Amino acid sequence: MTTPPPTGTQYRLVHGDQRATITEVGAALREYAVGDRDVIVPFDAGGLPPASHGAVLVPWPNRLADGQYEWDGSTYQVPLTEPERRTALHGLSAWERWTPVPGVAQRPDSVTLGLDLVPIKGYPFQLRSVITYTLSVAGLHVHLATTNIGDHAAPYGTGFHPWLSPGGAAVDECTLRLDAASRVTTDDRLLPTGTEPAGDLDFRTPRSLAGIALDDAYLDITRDEEGLSWIQLAAPDGRTAAVWMDDSMDTWQVCTGDGIPGVNRNGVAAEPMTCIADAFRTGDRLVRLEPGQMHEVVWGATLL
Repeated sequence: MTTPPPTGTQYRLVHGDQRATITEVGAALREYAVGDRDVIVPFDAGGLPPASHGAVLVPWPNRLADGQYEWDGSTYQVPLTEPERRTALHGLSAWERWTPVPGVAQRPDSVTLGLDLVPIKGYPFQLRSVITYTLSVAGLHVHLATTNIGDHAAPYGTGFHPWLSPGGAAVDECTLRLDAASRVTTDDRLLPTGTEPAGDLDFRTPRSLAGIALDDAYLDITRDEEGLSWIQLAAPDGRTAAVWMDDSMDTWQVCTGDGIPGVNRNGVAAEPMTCIADAFRTGDRLVRLEPGQMHEVVWGATLL
């Protein structure tokens, strides 16, 4: 008997010398490479994502304090998935099986997967998410649309969790560019306490990561002439792994993975998000998704 991968069916995409693999479980981006160069840090088909690698974060990204929030006069409790910090981490969709959307043709360079999120006691709302990954000459393009198919307004946020690859070099040998002017301050649970100018952690001009540990959210996003905001990790040979987001998202999270077992400084998480941590409690950048309403976001990755 052949043992199936723990992340389910593997959807492999190819375009020229680019290749990507999307998993059934979580619709996660398991690998994306150009030629012999990884753009994101891959994880093995026989294993699980070591630190939310490639995950789709629905219906909230980052942390929710105590897993508890109030919405329209009711209090809800979701499971604590990060018990050491007493938080609920990265939503509910990362361990669900996403399936091909009926009527949407799957191509060698594109796949579309959907998930009807099962309502639970702590999040009794009905959401339908559809994600499309496409490879083209421009790189990897990702589109997520989430629709409230229930009868009640739902709290909603989303984000994604690719880890940029240093291309065989050490992270300390790489430089980081991050298009944002402000940094979110946090407490010892990594929950937000305010914002401040990025200051010593300002990477709008590319800087070395030598000796710098990051697990920070950034706001006051800057954009290029095409309206895109970027995180770029440049290796010593000049090749640059990059993630971009369009104006559908306005928050970055960046993490060097210091101290995380199996992850410690072997890549840099470059996470486009619609909101920062604890948005269900604070309301900061939180989307109120009304019945029948659709929310869409777009991001991508490439090798420069």
